[in-house]
Amino acid sequence: MQELIRQLLAGLGEDPRREGLLDTPKRVEKAYQFLTSGYKANIDQVLNNALFTVDYSEMVIVKDIDFYSLCEHHLLPFFGKCHVAYIPSTKVIGLSKIPRMVDVFARRLQVQERLTNQIADTIRDKISPLGVAVVMEATHLCMAMRGVEKQNSFCVTSAMHGGFRDSARTRMEFLELIKLRSPIPGLREPTSAGLACVGDD
Repeated sequence: MQELIRQLLAGLGEDPRREGLLDTPKRVEKAYQFLTSGYKANIDQVLNNALFTVDYSEMVIVKDIDFYSLCEHHLLPFFGKCHVAYIPSTKVIGLSKIPRMVDVFARRLQVQERLTNQIADTIRDKISPLGVAVVMEATHLCMAMRGVEKQNSFCVTSAMHGGFRDSARTRMEFLELIKLRSPIPGLREPTSAGLACVGDD
């Protein structure tokens, strides 16, 4: 990987032997290994049997989970907040495991739509809840710093299953409780919604 990064630097018109770039291939390799560590993660090990039988049938919400991922079309970051809710049938997930699960799927080359579904599908598969909902809101640098260059646009995706899909009242309660949208630190409050990149440019 480091040799490929040296070739990339040279292809960009830089001198990989320049003092400031000598250790860049090593640093980039380390960064990408971390940012794609989700490929090596085992979701069952991450959950670590933190699935508990509890007599509780109301909505459970973990909101404002920060996430960072890489767009698979341009290898540029997209980042924002993830909100997860489910209605237990017989089991609940340890609360700390939900952000860890988000990280597993976010630390891969992704599109936001697939990432949203993977989180919802995993919760549905592991505890068979009466309903599960995931909403993700993110700024995509492939759209903000290149292409259309719309810095205040963001993408919102959702996955609704069970009670959240079938009951408008349940769905609206969830959306009201998460209060879209939370501002992303360092950016101005957005005024319009954008779309995820489509990889055709």
